[in-house]
Amino acid sequence: MPLKAAWAPRNADAILANFPAALGFRRNFAIVRVMLKDAIDLNAIRRVLVIKLRHHGDVLLASPVFNVLKNHAPHLEIDALVYQDTAEMLTLHPAIRAVHCIDKHWKTLGPIGRARAEWRLASTLRAQRYDWVLHLTSHPRGAWLKRFIGAPYGVAPNGNKQRFWRNSFSHFYASPGSKPRHTVEYNLDALRRIGVYPAESEKHLTLVAGDEADAAITRQLRQHALPAGGFIHIHPTSRWLFKCWAEDKMRALITRLQAMGYLIAVTAAPAAEEMAMIQRIIAPLPQPPINLAGQLRLKQLAALSARARLFIGVDSAPMHIAAAMQTPTVALFGPSGDQEWGPWRVPSRIITADVSCRPCGNDGCGGGKVSECLQSLSVDTVLDAAQALLAG
Repeated sequence: MPLKAAWAPRNADAILANFPAALGFRRNFAIVRVMLKDAIDLNAIRRVLVIKLRHHGDVLLASPVFNVLKNHAPHLEIDALVYQDTAEMLTLHPAIRAVHCIDKHWKTLGPIGRARAEWRLASTLRAQRYDWVLHLTSHPRGAWLKRFIGAPYGVAPNGNKQRFWRNSFSHFYASPGSKPRHTVEYNLDALRRIGVYPAESEKHLTLVAGDEADAAITRQLRQHALPAGGFIHIHPTSRWLFKCWAEDKMRALITRLQAMGYLIAVTAAPAAEEMAMIQRIIAPLPQPPINLAGQLRLKQLAALSARARLFIGVDSAPMHIAAAMQTPTVALFGPSGDQEWGPWRVPSRIITADVSCRPCGNDGCGGGKVSECLQSLSVDTVLDAAQALLAG
């Protein structure tokens, strides 16, 4: 169990001189000395595990953490732990050695099958002999893994007040304050807490599509006669329906952009609800856009966005992907907070309704799956934003 900084003596070196080696610290006294002074010396660290058990966009917004760590300590071996379906957000990241995964389908294996899968993962992680676990959410699994792995250091959010959680980590970083800040900055607070301060140039999102995805999209563009840099990528859907704009307005936007001579490529996830929404939007159009809905993996979606002249979509993972690929972005926001989740460091226009009740974070008004603040956004407003970015 790591020593707690709260009772660290002022003269830690003198105290350490009296500590017998038999206390059984897994690393040398240099690490323990740093621990007592409540600072982590990256020179004394070799391997780090960063845990982000959230959705696709959340994982991508954690990518600057890896950039900063590698820039400040190039010798570090940095691994990630994420859900299997979000892994492509981090694979091929130049700062990451390995991406370990939790498969949500383990739940279908039955108690014994799931226990075996969990044990294999935990044993694999323990064998890496991590010096530091950096947990970027309050998911309770992070506390269990930190204890099982046996890393001397653990950094986590301070929102959980349970004793098991508090005793599992050596450092805690503060929860978001009353002033809204972007999620990227909040993730980086985990590093600031232990004395690593990111430079502005290090805070960029990193998503590497890779050669295979690039080649697949090159074939798609050639097949549909879409010139790179000569089309608009529109992703109207979200897994959360309350984040979606009105279908008739999205259809009207596509119609007006086509009338202005722009080529349109439309995408969506393969989920049945999203595919059905795309069909309702494009079926009545006299000139159907290029429909790639349900056909692209995440890496391919990134490669497509990278070749687009403009991205238009709602608050969703594809919007963050477009920002990571540095594609100018028009983002429509309803109940979710644009200051926390808006396009990060890319030329963009965020479209919101000027109403006092947003951002409320609700699943639609009154939990009814429909967000009035989002539905009230006009086609003209979105079109003006798109034209401003296209002109730039």
